[in-house]
Amino acid sequence: MAYALITGASRGIGKAMAEQLARKGHALLLIARSEDLLKDYANELSLRYKIPVDYFAIDLARPAAAQEIFDWCRSKDIEIDILINNAGYGLNGLLEDYSLEEYLKMMQVNMSSLVSLTYLFLPGLKKMPGAHIGNIASGAAYQAVPGLNVYAATKAFVLSFSRGLSYELKKTSVSVTCICPGATDTNFAARANVTSEKAVQMAKKFNMDPAVVAQISVEGILAGKTEVVPGLVNKLTRFFSHVLPDSLLEKSAAGIYGL
Repeated sequence: MAYALITGASRGIGKAMAEQLARKGHALLLIARSEDLLKDYANELSLRYKIPVDYFAIDLARPAAAQEIFDWCRSKDIEIDILINNAGYGLNGLLEDYSLEEYLKMMQVNMSSLVSLTYLFLPGLKKMPGAHIGNIASGAAYQAVPGLNVYAATKAFVLSFSRGLSYELKKTSVSVTCICPGATDTNFAARANVTSEKAVQMAKKFNMDPAVVAQISVEGILAGKTEVVPGLVNKLTRFFSHVLPDSLLEKSAAGIYGL
């Protein structure tokens, strides 16, 4: 039996995506930092849906993490037919507000580990009669976002990488889907240190339920769509990012994040 590997699976969209796949009877491999949260959730899903659920606790900010996950799967004879690279986070503020080490760790999680996991598992995915890669980017991937500058740049990378890889694999059994959600009711703002009242209020107004985002995302991944933008507001934001001047978009984003 092949498993769906989901990073960042202990909370938020990743946790909700795990439940969506569990409902479909898919075996799961949950990846996140907190072993306690993973263990509890793995047991809950396994009991509720009567499916195999395994977990592996690791910090994807460590450069060797992807290889350790891959080696662990090989040692357990776990085959993967769905790879969902969901783990990621942001840092809100000016560039000099954080140490270089903090930015490099974020870039490792958001980009390098995503590419590493994709690279390592791709040969096995291509052997499957049908396999899927889902990469979680963000609505921030479509423009520069002063105040979340490095984060937005990492998500632009994820979008570009995913679309390019989708084309490279179009003649194989592997589909690649990039998910670009907007504001979602998760702990993103707290983790990113977002303190702007305007940003907080806008998030409250437009936040989507993680379960709704997860359902749209999983359906898009399994359907082999190249790009998925959950929610009407986010679709409109994507549209305007292509038609409005960059300077106007950047000024608007800067105002939201208190710059």
